[in-house]
Amino acid sequence: MTEENFINKAKASGIIALDLSEYKPTTEIVELDIKDHLFMGMIVKEKEFKESIAVVDFSIYNEKAVGIICSTDAIIPPWAYMLIMEKLFPYASYVDLNNAETILLDLWKRRLIYADLKRYKNQKVVVRASTSHDPALYLLAAGLLKPLVKTLMYGEIGLPKVIFKQ
Repeated sequence: MTEENFINKAKASGIIALDLSEYKPTTEIVELDIKDHLFMGMIVKEKEFKESIAVVDFSIYNEKAVGIICSTDAIIPPWAYMLIMEKLFPYASYVDLNNAETILLDLWKRRLIYADLKRYKNQKVVVRASTSHDPALYLLAAGLLKPLVKTLMYGEIGLPKVIFKQ
């Protein structure tokens, strides 16, 4: 068989691939542990807490996504979170009461939700498989693509698993 007779069946199929990795956030995500500002690492004493927060250089969080955590079982009053947010507000690009892993997933989902997916309208689309992606991303992608695409698949262009066809 000569090169001119070779047909790339994957290319000829007209299937378009959507790679969820393209929507992964690039923002650095860090955690701020409230425990470091508690009396004995366990108790919120208002005066001491405010003094401890007042000496923090919050500019280190500039343009970063910040996950507020407490690595102890301390009971944190809501005003303490508000105080921390007030300090982070001028710097952090995103703040939530979650660990870094959860924030990464939330930001990733947000980028996917706001993505312009018009290029997939009435197309045969395969969402590329990756074991490193959270299944919640595939769930979201299916929900976003279902009203747009003619055919939705999972895997790779050469051997996709059909999810639905119109």
